[in-house]
Amino acid sequence: MSWVIVSLAAATMLAMALVLSFVLGWANRAFHVEVDPRVDSAIEVLPGANCGGCGYVGCGEYAEAVVENNVPVNLCTVGGKSCTEALAAVMGVEAEVSYPWRPVVHCGARYADRLGRTVYKGEQRCGPANLVTDIQGCTYGCLGFGDCTRACDYDAIHIEDGLARVDYRACVGCGACAKVCPRNIITMAPFKQERMMVVECSNLDAGKDVKAVCKVGCLGCKACKRTSGMFAIVNNLSTINYDNYTRENLESGLLAARKCPRNRLVFVGVPSEQDILAVAEEDLPDVIEPDFKTSVDDTEWRG
Repeated sequence: MSWVIVSLAAATMLAMALVLSFVLGWANRAFHVEVDPRVDSAIEVLPGANCGGCGYVGCGEYAEAVVENNVPVNLCTVGGKSCTEALAAVMGVEAEVSYPWRPVVHCGARYADRLGRTVYKGEQRCGPANLVTDIQGCTYGCLGFGDCTRACDYDAIHIEDGLARVDYRACVGCGACAKVCPRNIITMAPFKQERMMVVECSNLDAGKDVKAVCKVGCLGCKACKRTSGMFAIVNNLSTINYDNYTRENLESGLLAARKCPRNRLVFVGVPSEQDILAVAEEDLPDVIEPDFKTSVDDTEWRG
């Protein structure tokens, strides 16, 4: 009798296996999605950092966008020129030139330069601290609690004396630091040269109000604008017109930097050699401007 039960169980299992095999085979044919083999090839040449610097969630999504939507092949800041060329080869297109994009910190005030600072005992992060309106006099400046440092996977940005500083030799341009800064004083800028002149300030207030909260903030005095056509004053703040940023105009730009009473026109940079692409024919944007936020811009008021 026992052998009958065993045989029945074995037959039942065999029948179930045959049915499931049939169902799985049918499902595989019915729901099969044809994948362009170039997607796998594109994924193979990407660095696999999944940093999001290209604007996509990860390397896989970017690879699909390149193959299926003809997205430019030069968006990978981590892979640099070699990655651009490899993706171009996969797609059978000519490698498009691009600038290496790197972060710029639009603040130069260290602890000793900040006026009106108060003792902050809350969570030691920039996000929560940004909601406290009186943490420091300048509502535009770097908070210095290191959210950008923690966001960087390449150890390329550090807090020095309360101020974020970029190590451009380690930076790959992923943009993680710019995305996490609650005041948006870290912006991504195209580097046409190894060293680029920038304005190390973000305060949009009038000069007398800047003096009240910072020892080094831009006063909007227009000395730079009068000296060089590279500069413009926008909302009381000096900005650089990068369309006029040429080697020929740099001489007047250097003179303007020397005339700045607050020494806020400085050079930053030195990307790695592999990131300096052939950009002679590419146009620079007119002005590289941060999208500044103050302590209260994202506050939801109740009452």
